[in-house]
Amino acid sequence: MRKLIAAAVMSAAAVYAWPASANDGLTNIIKDPKQWGIQTGDYANTRYSKLDQINAGNVGKLQVAWTFSTGVLRGHEGGPLIIGDVMYVHTPFPNIVYALDLNNDGRILWKYEPKQDPNVIPVMCCDTVNRGLAYSDGMVYLHQADTTLVALDAKTGQKKWSVVNGDPKKGETNTATVLPVKDKVIVGISGGEFGVRCHVTAYDTKTGKQVWRGYSMGPDNEMIVDPQKTTALGKPIGADSSLKSWEGDQWKIGGGCTWGWYSYDPETNLVYYGAGNPSTWNPKQRPGDNKWSMTIFARDADTGMTKWVYQMTPHDEWDYDGVNEMILTDQQFNGAPRKLLTHFDRNGFGYTLDRVTGELLVAEKYDPAVNWATKVDMDKNSPTYGRPLVVAKYSTEQNGEDVNSKGICPAALGTKDQQPAAFSPKTNLFYVPTNHVCMDYEPFRVSYTAGQPYVGATLSMYPAPNSHGGMGNFIAWDNTKGKIVWSLKEPFSVWSGALATAGDVVFYGTLEGYLKAVDSKTGKELYKFKTPSGIIGNVTTYEHGGKQYIAILSGVGGWAGIGLAAGLTDPNAGLGAVGGYAALSNYTNLGGQLTVFALPN
Repeated sequence: MRKLIAAAVMSAAAVYAWPASANDGLTNIIKDPKQWGIQTGDYANTRYSKLDQINAGNVGKLQVAWTFSTGVLRGHEGGPLIIGDVMYVHTPFPNIVYALDLNNDGRILWKYEPKQDPNVIPVMCCDTVNRGLAYSDGMVYLHQADTTLVALDAKTGQKKWSVVNGDPKKGETNTATVLPVKDKVIVGISGGEFGVRCHVTAYDTKTGKQVWRGYSMGPDNEMIVDPQKTTALGKPIGADSSLKSWEGDQWKIGGGCTWGWYSYDPETNLVYYGAGNPSTWNPKQRPGDNKWSMTIFARDADTGMTKWVYQMTPHDEWDYDGVNEMILTDQQFNGAPRKLLTHFDRNGFGYTLDRVTGELLVAEKYDPAVNWATKVDMDKNSPTYGRPLVVAKYSTEQNGEDVNSKGICPAALGTKDQQPAAFSPKTNLFYVPTNHVCMDYEPFRVSYTAGQPYVGATLSMYPAPNSHGGMGNFIAWDNTKGKIVWSLKEPFSVWSGALATAGDVVFYGTLEGYLKAVDSKTGKELYKFKTPSGIIGNVTTYEHGGKQYIAILSGVGGWAGIGLAAGLTDPNAGLGAVGGYAALSNYTNLGGQLTVFALPN
């Protein structure tokens, strides 16, 4: 549904080497733990900080240091950037940007408020969220809801250039951040529920000129793939691999949107990201595997050429977008060092791949409730190698149009949506916010009209069976074994991005509004504080004046909180989320606030 980012990751085995061409300014900021220069902490998407002033022994003493009201309601995703002595804060639509002076109690240095047509709001499928700003070479980048990409002078807020990346009148919008890589900024697009054919685009950071654009589906040249050199599970994809997997011209309105997070490996010069669901949600109307929706892409940052792809959910029948973050680590795997990519997919499987070759190494369920498939076929000699083995009972296509398939786990919002996980090189574990939610799914025939919803399914959502009403878990995951190490139950889905630190603490937020700190080894809760509104933002840390701080945006919303955010009451509204999360209104209300924590003096 709503449809980026990466750096020097230390792991148990190695530390990234940084080629001089990998955007030295941003690279140096990312390597400095006192700053937070990119939304996911580093180019590898680890969301790990080397800061350890706040640790497992003293985190229980955290106090609120200061707060800031954003002046906007609706869902606050993403988090602030901290560059030197300045914090850059963003909001949901209308996508206001604030520069705050950390030397002067958060005084507003400048404010940028774009003038956007409010007609873009109803075209945004699941709240008016934005996942944050990016920074590079003295400029702050904002990708607005209306798809305008803006470069702002970081010192003054003055607009340096802007470029329009899509057309909201056709259903194209934006909710994601962007990824500065070298002399380019990588940008995605949303709109899978409006029949948009989605793409990834690279713009020149200094001028805004388009450098390359790669589509998720269509002709080889428009996807920027080489039929003989681009591989899938080690084999060349062949000519017209996408076109052959769609009926007629359905690919032209095929979805595959790119609204998630992006990572980058300077050594391979590859950008990694996922493509979302195919359009429509009614699988009967789009026979075939619908390549390359639901796919991990590895693209050359300079040219956009695709090195390899892996489609996780061929012919998706459940809206299991593949856009979640790709986390890059150098670890031991089966006794040998490997360059790994770990991805927690909406479909409920945690994947570990070789990020250089695209070889599939691990694919296991990271919530025991997942039932739509028995497993992913790992037999390289099997004709279904790499594919999930679907359970007929939970196939929304086999059951037919206008038939309500019940008890499918996970729900369309997945075992995890965009809320990013974290990785600690100290424990070699991944810390994953998850949804423990199932659904009923009834597809129906729908016709395409540009700019109008192109969904074709009615959904209802509810807690997974035998979960005692709980709709979420926060888990620690071993990516080499495909096993849950520990799991914490939450009454609602965990829709906040995690943060792991060298202080042996992992932070996350809850939909009721709690910031929580847990022990990275055991999961033991060490601290919690209830902020003014539900948390769907991502936890950030930085150091200023010799003191470590923890920062979090609170403001309930997003897909899970769309009922509160948009004032919806129909249980089937919000693509089924309103009814599933109706009880959330008993615990929190709308808000828009940054809360910053520190240890007492």
